[in-house]
Amino acid sequence: MQSLKVLGLGVGAAALLGLGIILGHFAIPKGSNQPDPQDLDLEILETVMRQLDASRMREDLRELSREPHLSSSPRDEALVQLLLQRWRDPVSGLDAAEAPQYEVLLSFPSQEQPNLVEVVGPTGDILHTCRQREEDLTGEQGGPDVVPPYAAYGPPGTPQGLLVYANQGTEEDFKELQIRGIKLEGTIALTRYGGAGRGAKAVNAAKHGVAGVLVYTDPADINDGLSLPNETFPNSWHLPPSGVERGSYYEYFGDPLTPYLPAKPSSFRLDLTNVSGFPPIPTQPIGFQDAKDLLCNLNGTSALATWQGALGCDYKLGPGFRADGDFSADSQVKVSVYNRLELRNSSNVLGIIRGAVEPDRYVLYGNHRDSWVHGAVDPSSGTAVLLEVSRVLGTLLKKGTWRPRRSLVLASWGAEEFGLIGSTEFTEEFFSKLQERTVAYINVDISVFANATLRVQGTPPVQSVVFSATKEIRSPGTGDLSIYDNWIQYFNRSSPVYGIVPSLGSLGAGSDYAPFIHFLGISSMDIAYTYDRSKTSARIYPTYHTAFDTFDYVDKFLDPGFSSHQAVARTAGSVLLRLSDSFFLPLNVSDYSETLRSFLQAAQQDLGALLEQHGISLGPLVTAVEKFEAAAEALGQHISALQKGSPDTLQVRMLNDQLMLLERSFLNPRAFPEERYYSHVLWAPRTGSTVTFPGLANACSTAKDTDPGSEAWAEVQRQLSIVVAALEGAAATLRPVADL
Repeated sequence: MQSLKVLGLGVGAAALLGLGIILGHFAIPKGSNQPDPQDLDLEILETVMRQLDASRMREDLRELSREPHLSSSPRDEALVQLLLQRWRDPVSGLDAAEAPQYEVLLSFPSQEQPNLVEVVGPTGDILHTCRQREEDLTGEQGGPDVVPPYAAYGPPGTPQGLLVYANQGTEEDFKELQIRGIKLEGTIALTRYGGAGRGAKAVNAAKHGVAGVLVYTDPADINDGLSLPNETFPNSWHLPPSGVERGSYYEYFGDPLTPYLPAKPSSFRLDLTNVSGFPPIPTQPIGFQDAKDLLCNLNGTSALATWQGALGCDYKLGPGFRADGDFSADSQVKVSVYNRLELRNSSNVLGIIRGAVEPDRYVLYGNHRDSWVHGAVDPSSGTAVLLEVSRVLGTLLKKGTWRPRRSLVLASWGAEEFGLIGSTEFTEEFFSKLQERTVAYINVDISVFANATLRVQGTPPVQSVVFSATKEIRSPGTGDLSIYDNWIQYFNRSSPVYGIVPSLGSLGAGSDYAPFIHFLGISSMDIAYTYDRSKTSARIYPTYHTAFDTFDYVDKFLDPGFSSHQAVARTAGSVLLRLSDSFFLPLNVSDYSETLRSFLQAAQQDLGALLEQHGISLGPLVTAVEKFEAAAEALGQHISALQKGSPDTLQVRMLNDQLMLLERSFLNPRAFPEERYYSHVLWAPRTGSTVTFPGLANACSTAKDTDPGSEAWAEVQRQLSIVVAALEGAAATLRPVADL
């Protein structure tokens, strides 16, 4: 096992104390002159919307993406200082800003021994070597600070074997190869992105005896099939043939050595031999030009039609190369990986605006800072929006014309690319305080994937505030549509309550919202502008996590004029103000009723007969959903009645706490012991095919082929009880506070 290189062990009490002062001391009112009840000021809201400047975001993005800023690198730390300078500015700064550090385990390729992928002949001669770096097309891909493509946390090793093509590397894909009689023991598997998580490809491969994994991006999945140099960047937004998607292959999120503990010097750290979640076999990403050289020379039977891609040849399965190709039939692929693990200091940057009336209630708005290379889209497009929103709010604050009702915490998270590390460590360190006091979390990671329409992911209560905000903001482009009206044209659903409305996606674990929703149970959302799905098959923007994600890429192809950045800034800014300033929190808990009812109907339709065969009734679940619906409706009527009168501030405070704490009532930290950090019983990972309560769906999927009375069926009953208890607890949270 590799030794750890420990850097910068001398962080300590000062950062911890400083952050405690920010989040604790600033929870004490400082003699505000604001009247109570203070409510959302529409003139202030309009001023903020008007002052958010697209040209400033363009210039900020140019500076943020000027150099690569891999987590803990000198440039990453320079950006920490840039954020601190902005948030401490006497004209446009915030009340306070700090940069607490964590000691976290990161993974890097060796500078002395570069990772290699080679085709080796029967006598050991090297017949082909894949590119170690991307082609330097714009003068930005060849610098010394450009980290070579690698699979972060992939273990070192030099496996060699016959090549097989395993599609997306899912468990089903490897089973299909075995069904076809292909011996996988000791082979090297070539897989493409998509279908399974990065690390899951290696886990699935290792189960079947595969010795090493290669991963590439197929043009069919990200380039609409286009692959020629004149069709790709810098001539279009499509990924060049040498482009390689970097990424973390760690299964969990947070610092690998300190699960559930903040990665401070005093914290207990696991021994490396006890760390789980790393890929079990060497893994290396390559570009699709190199993948074509390998895949288009494979021997064997043709892959399924659904496994074919856009490399211009018939995809064969292997094992090994064909005799009439570029390599001899008995040639093998050798994967040499020399990644190393290091303890590094990584900083979060936190900016605070103290609330005037309810300073002990926090609205959080975050974006990560680190990137794999220049990161103009991911994450600097989001950081540019964050900086512009904070500039406008800070200017109003310093002028004395505005202070929010509730406190704002603005965050630039560190080491997100390695597994949401900065945000997770923050939630671990301030678990109780954040759970007790946080109203909602707004995430803007990539702010602009493309410039067609808005895309929002979030929990049901945030739907209403996002809709209210977007109805008042003009959409970029020609015409006179609001962002809401434009959005509904691209992503919509039929609601039994509202009719046709924009559809919100659910929150997985793709960005820093994950620890807030899954671990803390805080209502969360992720906001971005994206592309027209009818015009592209791209699973994400084409240059994702490559050295071609540069300022010019954004400026020329994604958002010329930066009007989509401005639209996201206005949306996030409006949502932020509505959550921080509204007397009544604009969270509509009744919207959860629609989700719960749809989950219940799916369970009844898809699982009801199976459960009945095993003597398990969905009756208690039906009753629990009905209890929640009744409690949510009654609370909604109570809110309407209070809004028509002159309610006591304490009455509204109690009501707002019910709205804020609803999401927490769905947490059960023992519901999914195999899933680290996942405790929200409605949004945990779902492996079962039925779109219903995830624990129930997963348990039924496991139990369906087992005997009655098995432990698997006992788990189905346990998961059903967990959901029922959570729904009854949620209903109790919404009932009058004096009632149990």
